[in-house]
Amino acid sequence: MTAPLIDVDTLHSPARRVAILNGFGRTLGDGIIGLQALHLAMRLGIVPSRPTLFRLAGFGPMVEAVHAAADIAEIRILPPAHARPQTRFDAANEFDQVIDVREFAFAADFQRTSMIDFFLRRLGVDPQLLPSAFKRNTWLAPRVTPQPAARARGHVQGYVLVCPRASMRIRDMPDEIHDAILRQLAGRCAVVTQGHVPDGLADEVAHAPECKALAELCALVRGARWVISTDTAMVHLADAFGVPCLAFFPTHRPEWRVRDYPRCVAVPLRSALPPGLEFARGVGDLALARRAWFPNGADLDWLKRVIDRCRAWHEPRSLPSEMVT
Repeated sequence: MTAPLIDVDTLHSPARRVAILNGFGRTLGDGIIGLQALHLAMRLGIVPSRPTLFRLAGFGPMVEAVHAAADIAEIRILPPAHARPQTRFDAANEFDQVIDVREFAFAADFQRTSMIDFFLRRLGVDPQLLPSAFKRNTWLAPRVTPQPAARARGHVQGYVLVCPRASMRIRDMPDEIHDAILRQLAGRCAVVTQGHVPDGLADEVAHAPECKALAELCALVRGARWVISTDTAMVHLADAFGVPCLAFFPTHRPEWRVRDYPRCVAVPLRSALPPGLEFARGVGDLALARRAWFPNGADLDWLKRVIDRCRAWHEPRSLPSEMVT
């Protein structure tokens, strides 16, 4: 939908009424990053204070909670009938400008670019003018009430948190990879996983039950020494709370997701899938995504080397960003 023309004299007026449609997305990760873009656009005066975010409902408690934490905007529900950009937004006349990001996940410039840059451009900000540090997820932590540190096998903090599941099945970590990570770490450090604990590891690996509240999930991340995760929202939460992260990318180039995260070590997995594929088109895509985790078949020495390298960090919270290939 084309935004209405704006009088240049009112462009930076705090009284300017701005609506953002589908702000921001259907997943926790999209919400964290999109709201950081909005936070920056408001600080720069490109978007006035308290814009109205119209978002679709029904995408789970964490997505609801991250938008509820965004006190920088008024949140309203976008009617399902208005979910597609081909549909005229009936309330457009109530606003001086409508920024339409409906169905952005299907846009080619979203699938193959940095997420934060995509959202900044949609909000009218040239991302090239901003330093990388501005693009980190700084908006969230001050708005989450601190919770008691999560415990892992009696350790108040300092555990390794393993996160094998993504919002999209195509990015899930295979069970064999998850099990290999847990077995390599077990007995060497406190380990917590959001996935299933394999047989024989119940005394050495703790299972993190599903978090019921955003503050609880953030406490789980905040209490970790480092996070090992597939490409999912936990990677963005790790950045938000300054926790080092080892992240695997089966479908996207890492610079499209974690380019601005100085404490993230990114592992791109080579696959035959089209780069930036957001949704599996069928079981064949799921098979190709799975195959990317096994470049040498059942031989997982590559994974062992990556884990050993990360375990060798002496001061993991001060490592520079790097790419593991």
